[in-house]
Amino acid sequence: MVYAQSLTGLSTCNERSVRRWRASVAYIVAVFAVMALGLGSRAFADMLPVFVAEHFGDALWACMIYFGFRTCFAHKKISFALWCSLSFCFAIEGSQLYQAGWINYLRETTLGALVLGKGFLAADLMRYTAGIAVSSLLDLSWPWRKRS
Repeated sequence: MVYAQSLTGLSTCNERSVRRWRASVAYIVAVFAVMALGLGSRAFADMLPVFVAEHFGDALWACMIYFGFRTCFAHKKISFALWCSLSFCFAIEGSQLYQAGWINYLRETTLGALVLGKGFLAADLMRYTAGIAVSSLLDLSWPWRKRS
């Protein structure tokens, strides 16, 4: 009897681990899909509508950050990833007010510009908020999520 109960507990633990692993894989795929869309929005900005070219890159960057947090913390609530990603994006934007030579040197590189940005814009905060809000709503609506 005790043996059967321990197997049942093990089965539940394994199911939970498999669900978390699948969720993490889905979030990793989302990170790369959004990354491709974001880079595409920058590379093909001249072919996109002006509104899309101006705003979607930053919103997609924030989406990528959200899904990155979900990848690392798939076991946490969606609100955890939402607040962490908002804090992270706002901190990065705020860091653009710091203009020391060493960080400006990093910002001149392609990777540095993509991660750290180049200059503070209050509008970016709204773009990040919109991107994270859309990401969390998509996360809530994904059909594979277990409803409880």
